[in-house]
Amino acid sequence: MDTLLWTFRDRSFVPHGLLGEADSETNPILIGHGTDAGGEDDVLINLSSAIPEFFSNFERVIEPVDSDPAVRDASRERYRFYRDRGYPLNNQRIA
Repeated sequence: MDTLLWTFRDRSFVPHGLLGEADSETNPILIGHGTDAGGEDDVLINLSSAIPEFFSNFERVIEPVDSDPAVRDASRERYRFYRDRGYPLNNQRIA
């Protein structure tokens, strides 16, 4: 993800850094992995097939889904998890 944000477009830059290494005040996007959110609590974009233990610390969780059957099935499981616990859910179709 770090490399993709550096090379997104030749003339654009998405300010970002690695969680635990970059200052969150100057880097609006922090990339992390593991079991610690590092005190962040705004928006979590979950690219894992699992639900992070700390997801409830965040105001919003975004779960991208693609058309791969395995990814879609895992996403549906996570959706049910959030729904069954009463979290408000929204779907956004991106064409």
